[in-house]
Amino acid sequence: MAIRSYRSITPTFDSSVYIDESAVLVGDISLGEQSSIWPLVAARGDVNVIRIGKRTNVQDGSVLHVTRKSKQNPMGFPLIVGDDVTVGHKCMLHGCQLGNRILVGMGAIIMDGAVVQDDVFIGAGSLIAPNKVLESGYLYVGNPAVKKRLLNDAEMAFLKQSAINYVELSREYLGQ
Repeated sequence: MAIRSYRSITPTFDSSVYIDESAVLVGDISLGEQSSIWPLVAARGDVNVIRIGKRTNVQDGSVLHVTRKSKQNPMGFPLIVGDDVTVGHKCMLHGCQLGNRILVGMGAIIMDGAVVQDDVFIGAGSLIAPNKVLESGYLYVGNPAVKKRLLNDAEMAFLKQSAINYVELSREYLGQ
C-alpha cells in the first residue's frame, strides 16, 4: 500500500484496519478501528485533515479530499466521516462531514461544507451541493439531491449491516 507522509505527517491506523495495496493515503489521515480502504482509493489529507471513524468502509475508486484554510474560510473544510459508514464504489467526498450509519451510493458526490446527519441513505449518482444539510432518517436522491422519503425499518437496519458486512470481508483479506 502507498502510505505517504506530507510535511512529516503520516496517516495513522491500527492493525485492525484493512488498506488495499493499490490505495494511496497521504498526509493527516486517521482511520478508526476495523475500517477498510479498498482498491484504488485515493485519500489526500494535505491541506486539511481526514478523520474516518470505526467500522467505516471506503470502496473501490473513491476519492477523499479536503479544502484548505483561507482568509474567507479560516477552518477550511476537513473531511470527517463517522462510524459504520459505507462509501460505495467511485464516490467523491470533498471537505464534508458525514455522521454515523450512512450509506453513500455508488458514484455519489458530496461537496464542501455539506453535512450528512446520522442514519441517511444517499442514492447512487447523487450530488450533494456545497453546504447542504441532509437530515437524519431520510433517503436522498438526484442531481442535485433532494429528500425523497423517510427510511423504513429494513433500510435503517441495513445501514449498520452494510458496515458489518465490510468488517467481516476485511477480516478475510487480513487473514483473521
